[in-house]
Amino acid sequence: MTLTKIIAAGALVACSAAAFAAKPTSIVFQANGETEEGTAYSEYLVKCSDGKKVQLTAWDNRRKWCVGGADSTECEKKQIKAAKAACKGD
Repeated sequence: MTLTKIIAAGALVACSAAAFAAKPTSIVFQANGETEEGTAYSEYLVKCSDGKKVQLTAWDNRRKWCVGGADSTECEKKQIKAAKAACKGD
């Protein structure tokens, strides 16, 4: 019986940690821009549940979403995946 309680408590702690992870609460358009080479992009601001605000940039007519600016290597195909990565990041 005690082993069962320990396992249940461990599972509860693991689930509650995931529930408290920062999640995106809003994604707001900021501006359109263009690189020096002439590549168009859009800037968005992601607000996270922990109060953090992170920039996203959208490329290729919003087919590629990156956390941060033009030099970012952390990119996703979906806006929500990029927003979740932005809130999860340091």
